[in-house]
Amino acid sequence: MRLNRSFAILPVTFLLVAGCPSKSPNSNEDDGGSGTGTYGGGASSGAGEDSGAGSSSGGGTASGSGSGSGTTSGSGSSGGSGSGSGSGSSGGSGSGSGSGGDGGTSSSSSGGATTSCTMANATCVSDNQACNVGSVYDLYDNQWNCGGNHCGPESAYGCLNSDGTVDFVINSSQPAGNTAVLTYPAMQLNLPGNPGPALSSLKSVTSTFTVDPPTAANNDWEVAYDLWFNANNANEFMVWVYNNGQTPGGNQVATNVSLGGKTYNIWWSNNGGTNGTVYFVLTTNIKSGTIDLLQLFQYASQHGWLPADSTADQFDFGVEVCSTNGKNATWTVTDYSMTVTTM
Repeated sequence: MRLNRSFAILPVTFLLVAGCPSKSPNSNEDDGGSGTGTYGGGASSGAGEDSGAGSSSGGGTASGSGSGSGTTSGSGSSGGSGSGSGSGSSGGSGSGSGSGGDGGTSSSSSGGATTSCTMANATCVSDNQACNVGSVYDLYDNQWNCGGNHCGPESAYGCLNSDGTVDFVINSSQPAGNTAVLTYPAMQLNLPGNPGPALSSLKSVTSTFTVDPPTAANNDWEVAYDLWFNANNANEFMVWVYNNGQTPGGNQVATNVSLGGKTYNIWWSNNGGTNGTVYFVLTTNIKSGTIDLLQLFQYASQHGWLPADSTADQFDFGVEVCSTNGKNATWTVTDYSMTVTTM
């Protein structure tokens, strides 16, 4: 079942950081020139290979092992400013998930999986609100489904690294046995323009992350990208990289689809016409990696799950939290970046 999150957008300003502009800052009009524009920052290259396997049942108890190594390198330019908050849908409910291999560790200014980001030195602290992390990203602890539910305490804080990537830490304590998504604390990138860049104009969309998730039994959550397209957020695009107890909404429409060196099962929840939510769920959980999101968008468009004339709005990465078994759980994300390049 799809549940809409509360949605609000704060003022946004962007700076193009590629050599030739494609759009003027704070403008919805094309400048008529050629070249590329890049939004986001913290460009990184290199990632560990994903391996390992595991299983879970019931409330999402998971076990598994994995190995791998990888590095990230490079520097990214970022510019502009923006803030906002997102909207979203529940990931459904159910049981049965896997734990999996670690995509390795990554090395950067934040030191990889062990972050130096603390509450004391955080760029912003969020508790059911949005705040800026540098000039590009916004951290929003979106407690969107707590109005009629008894949600426990939750907050998040984030730090900007010298290479343009960001670290953020989520602390959440949600009731035992709950299977509906209650919150989605996430790092956001709001794309410029109204409407935003057309799907056909996207040259590349890549994101790199390392996440250290909780290991306690009977927790129910997933680490996921939540990507929004079209007017009134008519199309939601989710990519689950680490699932611990959830089942997507809608119907499974594809199995073991290999894209960008990773394998996905795909679910589609139709809300009428071409509107709806598509879920790309990794068949093996990963804790670190680089995702070629544009390749997933194009595959979905070819199969009718994302309209070819779509325009991009907001790209998020965070955790959909259902239950932490009544105890505090912590997710630490390091070296996160989202880079969008237009033609």
